[in-house]
Amino acid sequence: MKKFAVIVAGGSGLRMGATSPKQFLLLKGKPLLRHTIDAFLDAYNDMQVIVVLPKDYLEFGNTMIDEMIDKNRIQITTGGATRFHSVQNGLKLINETSIIFVHDGVRSLVSQTLIQQCFEQTVEKGSAIPAVTATDSIRLVNGEESSVANRNNIRIIQTPQTFKSDILLPAFNQEYEEKFTDEATVVEAFGTKIFLCEGDYNNIKITRPIDLLLAENILNQL
Repeated sequence: MKKFAVIVAGGSGLRMGATSPKQFLLLKGKPLLRHTIDAFLDAYNDMQVIVVLPKDYLEFGNTMIDEMIDKNRIQITTGGATRFHSVQNGLKLINETSIIFVHDGVRSLVSQTLIQQCFEQTVEKGSAIPAVTATDSIRLVNGEESSVANRNNIRIIQTPQTFKSDILLPAFNQEYEEKFTDEATVVEAFGTKIFLCEGDYNNIKITRPIDLLLAENILNQL
């Protein structure tokens, strides 16, 4: 079955305090985004990658991709006002029956094992949303009151959120709502059940300077 990875890298990354978006910062001498793209290309030799970038960085992205051996498997499109619209722009380039992965551009440590696990579950169940059990104490806040939540029942959601195309593409024809924080919420709002799968604690989202140091330490141990 055809495979497409929509890698969402349309943000500015202001929390990093850098002059360029975080997806272009270097991790062991290679842009974060390049690590991410390589992971998907290496997972399957028939994977097609769609990279969603800020419009001001399309040229930078094209230059980076032109240097890659598998550049013929990569397309670039422009991000939108929200994550929903950025993903929507990427999905417009897909018109085939396929399995679609949607992944954060700065989850650069995503493993081939997780990608393949998401694919296999999606073929069977229609979707795979990687998630890990919360390890911190969790409290639910209601005004000035709070209560302890059972962290064994809490899951931290990751990407790649993976779906059959006949589930994901129609869902993104909906009108945007603020509650759409990820692809799973979009699909659920369209009336389709989603299925979680086991995530990976190393699959961190690099959003702050400390995350970059943590990512480098993880890579050094792999």
